[in-house]
Amino acid sequence: MENVLVTGGAGFVGSHAAAFYDDRGVSVTALDNLSRVDTLAEADADRDTAAYNWKYLEREHPDVERVEADVRDFDRLESIVEGHDGIVHTAGQVAVTTSLDDPFLDFEVNARGTLNVLEAASAAASDPAVVVASTNKVYGDNVNDVPVREEESRYQYDDPEFEDGIPETLSIDDCEHTPYGVSKLAADLYVQDYAERGEVDAAAFRMSCIYGPRQFGNEDQGWVAHFALSALRDEPLTIYGDGKQVRDVLYVEDLIRAYDAFLQDPTGKPSVFNVGGGPENTTSLLEFLDLLEEETGSRPDVSFEDWRQGDQKVYVSDVSRAENKLHWVPEIGFEEGIERYLDWTCQIQ
Repeated sequence: MENVLVTGGAGFVGSHAAAFYDDRGVSVTALDNLSRVDTLAEADADRDTAAYNWKYLEREHPDVERVEADVRDFDRLESIVEGHDGIVHTAGQVAVTTSLDDPFLDFEVNARGTLNVLEAASAAASDPAVVVASTNKVYGDNVNDVPVREEESRYQYDDPEFEDGIPETLSIDDCEHTPYGVSKLAADLYVQDYAERGEVDAAAFRMSCIYGPRQFGNEDQGWVAHFALSALRDEPLTIYGDGKQVRDVLYVEDLIRAYDAFLQDPTGKPSVFNVGGGPENTTSLLEFLDLLEEETGSRPDVSFEDWRQGDQKVYVSDVSRAENKLHWVPEIGFEEGIERYLDWTCQIQ
């Protein structure tokens, strides 16, 4: 690839994708409408990931062309897409809580925005391949139908069929979803449709918990960063549920390598991938608090509230499809990744 467009280029994942390709000598356009902080109910000025990363790209990657635009504006988007041979589509509404408050916005950004990207890619003479940031929330409450057992500090899957995690074949039907999960699933299905009909070489990456430098998490989104910053800043923390819920976690650079593996050779590849740390990189919320205390000597004051709608007791990605089809595996273990994240936070204090 010679020319890559990154939508949501001011976001956490998008800015890393832009930097990744710029470092490799690729011509990069980063598109963002710079409104993301407004869509997070509890965001504040010192946790504005978008503002920080937009300035970061300007300072550290001046060759990246930064364009303020909105994926909901199809005519503008179509003119920008032309000439690019790869698209990393990360622009989106990112919070379940916001989707419950404003499902229309959630739909327009996530579902319609993705459809616009695919239509623009299909129409472009430059024939770009497309990767789309999807989410494990597309599986809805079906994840909670997998039997789990409760241990001292975590829940674990209690069915041998899921010892490697949740596969791409888990049903998305006949279960409760959230507006966020529905909008992302609609986008996901559009990706599959355009790929299967040969309109666009495209794949949806159903992401688990992604973390790393230049992420300012908050209560609505980016919980790994939110927990770490709360510990470092001695800020109180609310856990929804009992803290034993488990997620697989993936360092952001590993995620971008997975995207790139598809974009470099999309021919004949599946149009859906689960991507996360997999069974080797899991933590519960309580276990992560213990790790943070070991690393920082600090533990935030924690209060507990009821489980939130759409939460999953355990979600672990089965990443075997990505391993087999993309020849990709996570390279950065969770403890190493957290050390890198904490080192970065020390640099910006």
